[in-house]
Amino acid sequence: MDNGKKAIVVGSGFGGLALAIRLQSGGFETTIFEKRDRPGGRAYVYEDQGFVFDAGPTVITDPAALRELWALTGRNMDDYAPLLPVDPFYQLCWEDGYRFDYTNDQVSLDQQIAQKSPKDVDGYKRFLAYSGEVYREGYEKLGAVPFLSFRDMIRAAPQLIRLESYRSVYSKVASFISDEQLRQAFSFHSLLVGGNPFDTSSIYALIHALERRGGVWFAKGGTGALVRGMVTLFEELGGKMRLGAPVDEILVDNGRAGGVIVDGERIDADTVAVNADVVHLYDKLLRREPRGVQQAKSLKKKRYSNSLFVIYFGLKGEPKNLEHHMVLFGPRYRELINDIFKADGLAEDFSLYLHCPSVTDDSLAPPGHSAYYVLSPVPHLGTAAIDWDEEGPKYRDRILGYLEDRYIPGLKKDLATCRIFTPFDFRDELNAHLGSAFSVEPLLTQSAWFRPHNRDDVIDNLYLVGAGTHPGAGIPGVIGSAKATAGLMLEGIEAARAVSS
Repeated sequence: MDNGKKAIVVGSGFGGLALAIRLQSGGFETTIFEKRDRPGGRAYVYEDQGFVFDAGPTVITDPAALRELWALTGRNMDDYAPLLPVDPFYQLCWEDGYRFDYTNDQVSLDQQIAQKSPKDVDGYKRFLAYSGEVYREGYEKLGAVPFLSFRDMIRAAPQLIRLESYRSVYSKVASFISDEQLRQAFSFHSLLVGGNPFDTSSIYALIHALERRGGVWFAKGGTGALVRGMVTLFEELGGKMRLGAPVDEILVDNGRAGGVIVDGERIDADTVAVNADVVHLYDKLLRREPRGVQQAKSLKKKRYSNSLFVIYFGLKGEPKNLEHHMVLFGPRYRELINDIFKADGLAEDFSLYLHCPSVTDDSLAPPGHSAYYVLSPVPHLGTAAIDWDEEGPKYRDRILGYLEDRYIPGLKKDLATCRIFTPFDFRDELNAHLGSAFSVEPLLTQSAWFRPHNRDDVIDNLYLVGAGTHPGAGIPGVIGSAKATAGLMLEGIEAARAVSS
């Protein structure tokens, strides 16, 4: 039902799209403004010589949270963006040749753990039970609930303390599992949302339960096909999308967000939501407002997640002896992660995530070819002032050489196309503060109420959505942020109706 109210959403990442769908279906006349030529934010798509490369997130978990967006209007997500199951979820590989298939088959998991470290079979079951507990407390109960006051945090505190959320993910895993490689296998997940396993709260162990309960999926046609499905749904509901339309400024009138400036044009709205980097929001879009200056200064003092170096490449030939998602551990684990988050420079070694979507979906490459991307976690620009224009091509060649030596024989001979995305690109293309790939680092002291809030504390009718606000990064996180933020915005409309009546 149209309530006659206009909403603007700045940015078309997963969070912005999910929020816009909820607002449009809730009665807002909603327009999305996106600075790039395609929607998706970090889930942008590159096409080259018949290859299709998803630029960003490729691991889809908690599909029910996505399906809910279509169910709001009686539609079926499968008619827009069907999902394909991925099994194993990941294949984890170490330099000594050991491989672990992280699957949803409990018998297979038990057998693999028993072969590696018999005493850890029971430890893994206890870890799985713990992960389920933090999933219920941290995700089911709190994942889509906005933390607007410290009282909200106090109410959640007893359970978080009981679950030892003050311990790190790695520390908690190590309390259940003794084998070092298995510890790595069950603690690396926080890296998927920009968290150091040795610093990130053990609450993020919930990712393990999230995957075991909902599976790991891939959108047919790539993650970009899921973005297109969301855009189609939004536009069918009557929403409007403006591409190539960077927002220069958010307008604040009498303490209230009243619209935006795009290409010198003032566009009015009753409410504004921002799916952009949180520092960019306050430092640039609100640069004329005291609240913007003050909050930007405060946010710049926070700790930010690592950046990423990504290589997108296409090969002649089909994948051989590869799985869809592969985690390639280098010779160091704790020491390398310490370098990524704290060292002023680029480590000589690396651990990699290799994405081989052609294993699951042959539509992403020309016939007889295959599409890939490989990413290496690297320091953000505030941690290490690396000149990526100079170092990028060298780092690319080192990584491709490593893959050829260990995992993809003949890679360089079969290379059909290749491009890179560096921390400079995160900074310049995505407006990411310090080139951070996941926004504010998911520490306990930067989570829930301690994160930028879903509604601004000072400027009325200004809302936040995406990785920088609660609950955090990752597709389930930003979809959850959209639900929390939409709830607040729709509540505001109901409250206004009650007052007027």
